[in-house]
Amino acid sequence: MTEHDDGLAFLPLGGTGEIGMNLNLYRLGETWLAVDCGIGFSGNDTPEAEILVPDPTYIMERRDKLAGLVITHAHEDHIGAVAHLWTRLGCPIYATPFAATVLRRKLGEARLDQQVNIHVIKCGGRFNVGPFDIEFIPVTHSVPEAQAMAIRTPHGLVVHTGDWKLDPSPMVGPPTDVERLRQIGDEGVLALVCDSTNVMTPGASRSEGEVRIGLTELISSLKGRIAVTCFASNVARVETIAMAAQAAGRTVVLVGRSLRNLDVAARECGYLSGVLPFLTEHEANDLPDEQVVMIITGSQGEPRSALSRIASDTHPSIALGEGDTVIYSSRMIPGNERAIMQVQDNLTRRGVRVITDKDGVMIHCSGHATADDVRTMYDLIRPQYAVPTHGEWRHLTAHAALAQEKGIAAVLLEDGDILNLAPGKVQVVDTAPTGRLAVDGNRLLAMTGDVLTARRKMLFNGIIIASFAVDDEGYVIGEPKISAPGLLEPEEPESIRVREEFAQAIDEIPDELRLDDQAFREAAKTALRRALGRKLQKRPLVDVHVLRV
Repeated sequence: MTEHDDGLAFLPLGGTGEIGMNLNLYRLGETWLAVDCGIGFSGNDTPEAEILVPDPTYIMERRDKLAGLVITHAHEDHIGAVAHLWTRLGCPIYATPFAATVLRRKLGEARLDQQVNIHVIKCGGRFNVGPFDIEFIPVTHSVPEAQAMAIRTPHGLVVHTGDWKLDPSPMVGPPTDVERLRQIGDEGVLALVCDSTNVMTPGASRSEGEVRIGLTELISSLKGRIAVTCFASNVARVETIAMAAQAAGRTVVLVGRSLRNLDVAARECGYLSGVLPFLTEHEANDLPDEQVVMIITGSQGEPRSALSRIASDTHPSIALGEGDTVIYSSRMIPGNERAIMQVQDNLTRRGVRVITDKDGVMIHCSGHATADDVRTMYDLIRPQYAVPTHGEWRHLTAHAALAQEKGIAAVLLEDGDILNLAPGKVQVVDTAPTGRLAVDGNRLLAMTGDVLTARRKMLFNGIIIASFAVDDEGYVIGEPKISAPGLLEPEEPESIRVREEFAQAIDEIPDELRLDDQAFREAAKTALRRALGRKLQKRPLVDVHVLRV
């Protein structure tokens, strides 16, 4: 297959593995379509970076053929990278009203809102992006207006589910449009590209309606201050908490910037209409303890989140202690276990009662399809091929087994695999380069680049910097200075030994190297490594500054 075939192909650039970062591509002839563009949060294996985005180089090199970017829903792992990557993509964006509202706020913060062309598509709407004929199908998820996509092409129909579940009582938004999915299945579907995140959970999905009952009963039974932490984008859960609080005669306070942004976007789109206005964290202390429920960001143990600061007693406005309760109305994302447990331990140390879904109370349900949900989807769509996406390899293989139970051929893909869907055999025909970029302030850095490689080395092995002055002939003036923050104390014996041995070593550098600054610097770095020796059992990043006076 070549770039200019008239066929249909699918390419995931991000979405498999522990870190989401969904970015999917479809190709029809020479034209490309992007679906979702999300961030991921680093795990224990990448402490040098906090927020990651997929490397868009492959599609960036083809941006003149990129017809548009379609957003399936407003979760960070599907929409969060748009503001970081749009200047590299430069294409129009298609989204539902709620996703568009959330996105405009993000683009405004990045000062891109006047540059990006956002087409607002109604839920269940049908529209064209270049040669792609796309229909949105409403599905239930833990954010309003999640949409699956029916992508019609001359080579066949592909259904891309995005994130979804079956929930007869989603509380916010309609249930998954099962009848429309069945009708699309009747048309004949070439491939189903389907979410795998929760496929290893047996049985049917639990309902948000059950969570509302459970939280209402729990909150009404508690004394003292109550704080509930959940994903900020889960509008249904925020409404559930607010309704449960109102039923108990309590006032709701929002704590955390992302929750305040969500509140504005949700109310602008007509959601949370039955919920009284929220108070700010600065108003929380004006309320008696028995009359307040706080909704707080930080369910995943993020170090700068509101809940983490409250747990360590460094939050400027909110304090929790003996007699108070924190309810975790969220799941623990793999990789965040240590951070979450640290926050919970700090809360418990302060006398706070911590309640999670492991305590036998119905306070959380997943927004992703369980095994039975996925089976039902295959019964509705009846595709020729199954393409599991969005999950770790164990999720993808479990999903493939469910498809094969239904007699449907499954194709497993790694990020970067280019899958030919038509014409001809459905198979991986090529591989595109993929990678991850770290968001570092207002710039993007390659995870394998020099900056983060050096940062990673400094994290584990430290850094040592030497500086000294030389005259015109390259002879040292005065004493060299050594700094090794996080590695050596300035005046400890080992630090003094390294400085003395380094001073002696640079005096012995051959004369022919002293007149060339670069050669002198490299020789001095070698001398510094030798002075460090093997005693520290470390290989720190080494740098030398030479000042010629």
